[in-house]
Amino acid sequence: MQSCSMLRRCCCYNGASSGLKPATKKKQLVFMGSPEVSVSVLDALFDESKAPDSPFQVAAIVTQPPSRRDRGRKVMPSPVAQHALDRGFPSDLIFTPQKAGEEEFLCDLRALKPELCITAAYGNILPRKFLKIPPLGTVNVHPSLLPLYRGAAPVQRAVQDGVKETGTSLVYTVRALDAGPVIACERYEVDDRIKATELLTILFEKGSELLIRELPSIFDGSARERAQPQDDSKATHAAKLTPEEAWLSFDQEAFVLHNKVRAFAGWPGTRAKICILDPLNGQQDTLEVKIITTRICIQKDVQDHVKDDVTLVGGALQFPCGGDTTLEILELQLPGKKPVNAASFWNGLRGRKVQRL
Repeated sequence: MQSCSMLRRCCCYNGASSGLKPATKKKQLVFMGSPEVSVSVLDALFDESKAPDSPFQVAAIVTQPPSRRDRGRKVMPSPVAQHALDRGFPSDLIFTPQKAGEEEFLCDLRALKPELCITAAYGNILPRKFLKIPPLGTVNVHPSLLPLYRGAAPVQRAVQDGVKETGTSLVYTVRALDAGPVIACERYEVDDRIKATELLTILFEKGSELLIRELPSIFDGSARERAQPQDDSKATHAAKLTPEEAWLSFDQEAFVLHNKVRAFAGWPGTRAKICILDPLNGQQDTLEVKIITTRICIQKDVQDHVKDDVTLVGGALQFPCGGDTTLEILELQLPGKKPVNAASFWNGLRGRKVQRL
């Protein structure tokens, strides 16, 4: 095992400058997060730690290692790491272990003597030897109403299921996945037009507010006493999305497809195969398109379809679906092209017909 970076025992960040500051009697808090949605939680902690009477300071940040992202495929720090650097957080207090159980990382973490760890979409399993380090425990900001939707994709699976209500839970981390006692939760009504990417941002913003409200009780120990154990019999699992699930079948009802488009927005997106028919020569081509934005067609607005023909009505492509329902596609993307609205796509057909497959 490599030696610990003992300097970290006497360094911290006060959120106001980029320099290293002498240690104080404030409680040491470690934040763990990686994607862009985690930034709102980190910012809330930074801002709260700057208050004159704040009982804590952000001692370190733990995030996923740099990876190749964006079109240039450049190796870049995680969104959380980049945001922390932009705010002047010391780079040597940003840890990027491949796994949270690495001994060198755990040695550095012990040297910091954190009272509490906060996780928000960190993306790494925390082993027992990690969980034993902070005396006040590890608290996770989870975007669902636990025990519902435990797992990697709680928001996406909730949207796919068409839930009318979800929320954010503040929960103590245990070895079992998202199964720890719940400190508090914040409910949120779900609009059937909102995409999972948008809802994810909202729920983490609400989670950051919930966390700041509950921090005093977490620090004084009363949150641990009143935290409610989850009813495991009501637990549901939110498995990670896969590209293989991304295909749409128009044999399903429109509401099922609409919810899937909303749920898979961003990555991996949803795709469909359609038939392009030239009525002049009878030539048919199969085209794979990415479906970006949809809505469920109101019955009175449905145009009569001839078999599987797709029509353009009111700026939307009407696709006949199972159960005599109709899905309206508002935005789509051809391979190698930029997203376009339905009217632009229709105009580009130049008299050719579209049929569902």
